[in-house]
Amino acid sequence: MENHEYSVGLDIGTTKIVAIVGRRNAHGKIEVLGVGKAKSLGVHKGIVNNISQTIQSIKSAVAEAHSSSGVPIHKVTVGIAGKHIRSLQHSDYIMRENPDQYITEDDIEKLKEQVKKLVMLPGEEIIHVLPQEYKVDSEGEIQEPIGMHGKRLEANFHVVVGQMGSIRNIARCVREAGLEMESLTLEPLASSESVLTKEEKEAGVAIVDIGGGTTDIAIFKDNIIRHTCVIPYGGGIITDDIKEGCSIIEKHAEQLKVKFGSAVPDLEKESTFVTIPGLHGRADKEISLKTLAQVVNARVEEILEMVNTELKAYGAFEQKKKLIAGIVLTGGGSNLRNLRQLANYTTGFDSRIGFANEYVSNDKNQYLKGPEFATAIGLLMESLKIRDKKTGIEQPEEKEQSPVAIQTETTTETVEFRTEETPEIQEAKPKANRLTIGQKIMESVKKFFEEVE
Repeated sequence: MENHEYSVGLDIGTTKIVAIVGRRNAHGKIEVLGVGKAKSLGVHKGIVNNISQTIQSIKSAVAEAHSSSGVPIHKVTVGIAGKHIRSLQHSDYIMRENPDQYITEDDIEKLKEQVKKLVMLPGEEIIHVLPQEYKVDSEGEIQEPIGMHGKRLEANFHVVVGQMGSIRNIARCVREAGLEMESLTLEPLASSESVLTKEEKEAGVAIVDIGGGTTDIAIFKDNIIRHTCVIPYGGGIITDDIKEGCSIIEKHAEQLKVKFGSAVPDLEKESTFVTIPGLHGRADKEISLKTLAQVVNARVEEILEMVNTELKAYGAFEQKKKLIAGIVLTGGGSNLRNLRQLANYTTGFDSRIGFANEYVSNDKNQYLKGPEFATAIGLLMESLKIRDKKTGIEQPEEKEQSPVAIQTETTTETVEFRTEETPEIQEAKPKANRLTIGQKIMESVKKFFEEVE
C-alpha cells in the first residue's frame, strides 16, 4: 500500500491514547484499517507532565494500530487541549497588487500568514487561524471569496492560542516516538468534524466533548466557528469524587462510575445497592446507587454550569446568536447515564449524544460507535483532508452526503433512549387500552339491557 493512500489520527488524551489508521473509499467515506489504544500515563488535564511515560504510551498505541492495519505509520495528525488554550477574535486585511486578477487560495494564505505574525503574550503561540467572514472592497458577509475581483481583501478571524511549552512537549513526545507530526489540531474542532452535521453548524450548535481530564467546547453558527474553549475538568474528577465520597480505591470508583453512575439522583432507588469487595480480608462495602448518583450529580452540574458560562460568553441566549440545534455531547464522559436529561435542564438547550461512526464505512461491530472515539476519528478526517489537498484530489462534499446516514443514526439513537428511559410508559399503554375496551363492552351490555326493558 502506498504511503499517500492512508492517514493516521493520534489522540493524546488524559485517560487514553488512540491511534486510528484509515483511508477514503470510492464513496468518500472512511475505511478504518486499524486501531490502537493504550492507557495514557503521562498526561494530566490534557497537558503532558511526564515525557517518557507519554512517549511509551504513544508507542504502544501506534504499535497496536500498525499490527492491526498492517501498514507502516510515519506521519500523524495530533490533537491538543488543556486549560492553557484560549481564543480571540481578530480582523485583518491585505491590499492586492493586481485587482484585475481574481482572488485565489494564495491570497487567502497570504492573509492568514499576516495574522500569524500577531504579537501574543509571552510564552504563547498561535495554533489555528480560522477565517469566519470575508469582505472584498465594500462587499461584506462573504464566505467564499475565491474567484471574486477586488483590491482589498479583509476577513474576521477566530484565532486559537496555546502555551508554547505545552505545544513543544507534545511535538517532542511524537518525535521521540519515531513519528512525524503532520498537523496539530484543537481537539474540539476535530470532534466537531466527526459528529456534527452541516445543518447543525448552520443552525447553531455547541459541541461539548467531555474527556478524561478536560471538557472541550466549540460553538458554530451559520457554518462558522464562533467560540472555542477548554474547561480543565472532565470524567477523571468525577472518579476522584466517587473515590473520596465513598472511601474506595480509584479502580473501583471508575468501575462504579461506568457501570452504575447516573447524573440524576431522583431517577435512582434508595433501596438499590452495589457491593464493593473489601481490601485484604476487610468486609465488603455496600453503596447506595442513589448516594452514588448524588456524588456524580454534584460534579457534573458544576461542569455543566461552566459550559453555561461559556455559552453566555458567546451570547447563545441572544435571539440572533441562538443555538437552534442545541448541544451535542460527546467524548467518553458523555456515556454517563441520564447526562442528556441533566444537560437539557441545566442549559435550557436540547441535546443529543454525538456518535463518531457517521463517516466510517466498515464499523460493522460498532466498536468505533462510542463517543470516546470522536476526537481520534476527527483527527483522522483532518489528516485525510491534508493529504487530499497535497495530492490535489478534489473530494465530493461529505457533509452533503452525510444527512442520510445521520438521520438514520439519529433515529436509532432516539429509539434506544426511549426504550431505555421510559419502559414504564410503554408497559402502561397496553393496560390503558384493555381498560378502555372493557369499559366499552360494559357500556354496550348496559345499553342492551336498557333497550330490552
